[in-house]
Amino acid sequence: MSRTFAYIRVRTEDQSLDLQTDAIRKACDNAFIFQEKASGNSADRPELNRMLEQLRESDVVIVWKLDRLGRSTKDLIYLVETFREKGVDFISLQEKIDTTSATGEMLFTIMAALAQFERSMIVERTRAGLKSAKARGRVGGRPKALNDNQIEDAKLMREHGRTLTEIAQHFNIAVGTVHKQLTR
Repeated sequence: MSRTFAYIRVRTEDQSLDLQTDAIRKACDNAFIFQEKASGNSADRPELNRMLEQLRESDVVIVWKLDRLGRSTKDLIYLVETFREKGVDFISLQEKIDTTSATGEMLFTIMAALAQFERSMIVERTRAGLKSAKARGRVGGRPKALNDNQIEDAKLMREHGRTLTEIAQHFNIAVGTVHKQLTR
């Protein structure tokens, strides 16, 4: 049996949720409503997260407008993909997107394809950037915590009875890093 979840968000405490709530109730009077007063730019949206945790296959998520759900196109596409992976249908009232229909499902599929394309482009750009940097002699990754001379000094300190903690404090690095450097 499918359940309907509604997500309603306004940017500030001063704004009213009434417009969205009325539209959702008119479209579906038995929806579980999750309301939030938070900026769309905020990554901290506990009510959205709470709703996402409860979703299961054949459920429906309904929003008044797309921009109420996603902080950005990338965020919106991620959420729509999450719904798709869970087998959850999605409805946006203002944009008239409804994945319970063939046309809505087609739009959903196009959005998923665009998301996959964007991920592929990011990977491609990253690889090209790494290749270019390597050609210029730059090596990726985090800089070494200790250079070869410091590693030798640390080994000598250890041989003279200094603890890993003392060595770590001397070089201002983590004890685990000292241990890793000394066991190479």
